[in-house]
Amino acid sequence: MTLSVDQARTLMHEWVESPSLRNHMECVACCTRAYAERIAPEAADRWEIAGLLHDMDYERHPTVEEHPFVAVELLKSRGDVAEEIVQAILAHADYSGEPRETPLARHLFACDELAGFIVACSRVIPEGIRDLQLKSVRKKLKNKKFAAAVNRDDIRVGAEQIGLDPDVHIQNCIDALVADRERLGL
Repeated sequence: MTLSVDQARTLMHEWVESPSLRNHMECVACCTRAYAERIAPEAADRWEIAGLLHDMDYERHPTVEEHPFVAVELLKSRGDVAEEIVQAILAHADYSGEPRETPLARHLFACDELAGFIVACSRVIPEGIRDLQLKSVRKKLKNKKFAAAVNRDDIRVGAEQIGLDPDVHIQNCIDALVADRERLGL
């Protein structure tokens, strides 16, 4: 038996109480799934599950000693989570030492910080994500005070690791989030 998207979402809700963290995980899942639908349609559910679960332990175990290691151990012990998903979750944390060798691992990393940044950008314009433009995101990326916790280097490196121009990657993620904006509350 393999973990389904619905089961992953339930597991995420069991572990995460924060609405903003849940939303972040949903947004990352949306972006990673959109990429899978382009390059690996047969893996779309797995890529979405990785996005839904990548930060599942962060609320309870936010330290570099524990996150994402607690989640990874739990997911391994379940026996219904594909190794590719577990490896990608581990690799999304630079400090884990896990290389990003699979397309899923590279795309999860590439979408993580960027999805959060795009959502932050959408929250400061009147029409939200629907009217968010690439040029606005690029301008906000240059402003180090805006969404200061977002690691700009991770966004740059993520685009490089998936082989895309950063502008193309940003636009792809904007498009994915716009397409699912109602469900995501954007």
